[in-house]
Amino acid sequence: MTGKTPQQVVLALDSAGSACSVAVGLGKRVLADERIDTMHGQAEALLPLVDRAMRKAGQVPAALDLVAVTVGPGSFTGIRVGLAAARGIALATGARLIGVTSFDAVAVEAARSDCSDGRFLLIALESRREDLYVQFFDLHGDPLCEPAAIMPSALGDAVDGTIGRIPLLIAGDAAQRAGAPLARRQDTRILKDSAPGAVGVLRAGLRRLRLGKPTTTRPLYLRPPDVTLPAGPRKPSLART
Repeated sequence: MTGKTPQQVVLALDSAGSACSVAVGLGKRVLADERIDTMHGQAEALLPLVDRAMRKAGQVPAALDLVAVTVGPGSFTGIRVGLAAARGIALATGARLIGVTSFDAVAVEAARSDCSDGRFLLIALESRREDLYVQFFDLHGDPLCEPAAIMPSALGDAVDGTIGRIPLLIAGDAAQRAGAPLARRQDTRILKDSAPGAVGVLRAGLRRLRLGKPTTTRPLYLRPPDVTLPAGPRKPSLART
């Protein structure tokens, strides 16, 4: 399947970042878009948003052809919640399941903006720490390198080593933070209000299918979770008396 059917019904979910959002589309046309900003409680927020968006779009679950979801990077809990919900919906409805990165979701929307102007893209996402999650994209919206976690102070060298002096557009919910150390670089623009969202997930998913690109629903973590589970019960030690 190459995803060429223009009128397929698509449900897109994003709960990996600092918001939960849901979009429903008929092909590329967005029928409904629901979003709430939240750092916690994705498990309680996501499914009610799905119900609200589906009702607003006038669609029933059985009509779904495709479920698209962000695989990260972002909140460890948020990624798991989104993937679990998407897998459950796809299993229940028989819809095809596809994963896209948060970088792809931002890149496809940035390429549509008036600021793109043939510029290469630097997508910068919040890690909730001092570093940033970043990935570079070319003029066609294809990644130039693997995503990475990087300190803002190292961005200048990363940009020079990846695209040289080519004009750059910075997008993502950490675009302002990423732009600060690059302020002296000429021909660099920052795209405001470009956080990841379900509309971008929807369009990025359809683009991957249209181009026949491989897809995966494996979570993308750029660092281990903040909380790790214990390895197991400790064996009692024998103390000499």
